[in-house]
Amino acid sequence: MKLSTSLVAIKKIISSKPRSLFAEEKLEQAAELILESEGVINPIVVRRTSLQSYEVADGDFEYYAASRAREIDPRKGEMIGVFIIEDENEETLTKQVEVFRKPKDNIPVITEWNSKDIEKFLINLESRFEKITKQLLEQATTHVQLENKVKSLEQKLADKVEPLEVFRKFDKLNIASRLINVGIPEKRASMIAEVVENERSKEQFKSLNDVVERVKISHGKSMQRGISSNKMLDIVDLWSKR
Repeated sequence: MKLSTSLVAIKKIISSKPRSLFAEEKLEQAAELILESEGVINPIVVRRTSLQSYEVADGDFEYYAASRAREIDPRKGEMIGVFIIEDENEETLTKQVEVFRKPKDNIPVITEWNSKDIEKFLINLESRFEKITKQLLEQATTHVQLENKVKSLEQKLADKVEPLEVFRKFDKLNIASRLINVGIPEKRASMIAEVVENERSKEQFKSLNDVVERVKISHGKSMQRGISSNKMLDIVDLWSKR
């Protein structure tokens, strides 16, 4: 039997020991090292509880450090290398854990509760709570910022209307307002908007060139185009940038 590690998703593993038994600063330090090296030098030993779930048999500290690494960077900390105890290797791996790991287990675990232990437990719990709260606030802030950007983009897309649609669908006040914004005098813009409304009631505009040809306003005793071809090009350019 050749011993080798397997990659397992951290979220598929559980531990029977509470995380608060381990110093939060030690877990934080170990988590950073796991992310830096993208793995643990001392793989966790797990026992399969179902097809896709596992329980820590040895290496609870490493497990919680890996869990913290996943909290910090979900992409890098998603998977961890483990030894899986199966039926065919259970005896051998169990013996190795007893021989090589148990005597060297120097991770401080609280076995008897006294006032100092309780104080340390509460400090660790408070530290972890603060970190999680900070992360949740940062995630919420990022979510709100992203949501605002999406709304802003949606608003811009909603405001962006094809020039022809302005002449085909907008009322004369909105048409006049948009024409004024591109430099056409207010009186002239109102006259053009009035003619646009009258002309499209007879027949809908087919193109911007159709608008240029049909929208004519009085100039002295004669009639002239309300919007010249060159001015229409300016309108298209300016309205398209909005």
